[in-house]
Amino acid sequence: MDVKSKLVGDEEERAVSPVIGVILMVAITVILAAVIAAFVLDLGGSVGQEAQAGVTVSVDEQADEIRVEVTSLGNSDYVNITGTPRDKGNDDLYNPDWSSAEGELSRLSVGDVVTISTDSSADVQIDSSYSSVSDYESGTVSVVAVIESDETETSVASEDYDLDWSP
Repeated sequence: MDVKSKLVGDEEERAVSPVIGVILMVAITVILAAVIAAFVLDLGGSVGQEAQAGVTVSVDEQADEIRVEVTSLGNSDYVNITGTPRDKGNDDLYNPDWSSAEGELSRLSVGDVVTISTDSSADVQIDSSYSSVSDYESGTVSVVAVIESDETETSVASEDYDLDWSP
């Protein structure tokens, strides 16, 4: 009994040709090497993630107010509200860029609602007694989600406003 003929078999007993077998082994080796290299080199981990949060920004032009509500934080730690008045011609306006109201506009979490208006009951009151307040009646209010660990900031909502804040 010939051992070689039992191991290799004859032409009729072969399931796959030797060429196809070699090609399959090379392909499997290449795929395994690529997967191992991806894990070792951490190729997927170098991509940063965007901060995500759910917010609702509404501008009520009849009531002359802006309302921001945080509905979810997603993967962010908190959200901040920023404003960009279009006409910054006069520096003596109370809170032209809303920075003096930083406590009410930063580090917001789920369920927080901020109202910006000339009304004294608003969370952020725009002082309409200045003659130049009309210079700041239009602009953009933006909400920025923040991931604190890697200082990622992503704008998640933005709304233009055109209000009448004159006295």
